Amino acid sequence: MKIWTSEHTFNHPWETVTQAAWRKYPNPMTPSIIGTDVVDRKVVDGVLHTHRLVQSKWYLPKWTHKLIGTAKVCFASEKSTVDVRSKEMMLKTVNLTFCRHISVDESLYYVPHPSDSTKTLLKQEATIKVYGVPLSHYMEDMISNNISFNAGKGRQGLEWVIGKINSEVKDIAESAAKSTDDLIMHTRKSLDDMADSARKSYEDLSTTASKLF
Repeated sequence: MKIWTSEHTFNHPWETVTQAAWRKYPNPMTPSIIGTDVVDRKVVDGVLHTHRLVQSKWYLPKWTHKLIGTAKVCFASEKSTVDVRSKEMMLKTVNLTFCRHISVDESLYYVPHPSDSTKTLLKQEATIKVYGVPLSHYMEDMISNNISFNAGKGRQGLEWVIGKINSEVKDIAESAAKSTDDLIMHTRKSLDDMADSARKSYEDLSTTASKLF
């Protein structure tokens, strides 16, 4: 059995990071994740519970194929909870493919940084077990190294999604500001037109009155 742990701090608030976590895939940094499908989603006592099926590719060396088999697409079960009140997001993932010989239980915890509420702390942990095949300890080390590498890519992917979200928010704000400016200009023009029309009507009325009297 091999246990891998890691901690990382995002320089973004918890709300931003967790929103990006839902939109994490697909991203150009982690092409191994093909897609996700929601199996079940519900809210219990204010806590969002989600069960997703994650599709990915495992790039294992060819020599492992004779030991554990091959698969073009690998599947994993991901169960998560989001508690907005306590600001905690937890994801637990377990592989379904190769489960006869390999068990990978991974947990991710997103919480506000204890010393800076404008930042988010990510805690990751994975337990790897390989059994029933030769070189099991060597394979556990190899899978652990892959998880560490992919975790780094995953954090880069999350930063990419956060940048995309910030860009979208900026575009919406600029669009709203432009719409407000257009409305003000249109209203001002309408008022000016009404004033000109009233002034012209008054002048016409004055001219007609002077002719009569």
